[in-house]
Amino acid sequence: MAKIKPRVKVPKSAAAGDIVEIKALISHPMHTGRAKDKKGNKIPRKIINKFVASFEGQDVFTANFEPAVSANPYIAFPFKASKSGAFTFTWVEDGGAEYTASKKMTVA
Repeated sequence: MAKIKPRVKVPKSAAAGDIVEIKALISHPMHTGRAKDKKGNKIPRKIINKFVASFEGQDVFTANFEPAVSANPYIAFPFKASKSGAFTFTWVEDGGAEYTASKKMTVA
């Protein structure tokens, strides 16, 4: 199985009141349960079904995914910078496995 790798991009710094773009991507095959392997056996469904981005413990963006989402889902969303702190990003896979990443941003 391919290695699951989350990647995020958060500005290192911003001015108070700036609208910044937060980017998140996870390398994941997103098996829908419909494909077959080389032997003709069905590959079981295993997708990232939820994404949550939080800032200093407060959710600021959430998304629920269905099997129609492509492999390696990419998300970008705006965020209004008001104070320095850390973002935590969590992807939840079928079966409950979680993948996380975090980044800090300084607001001056």
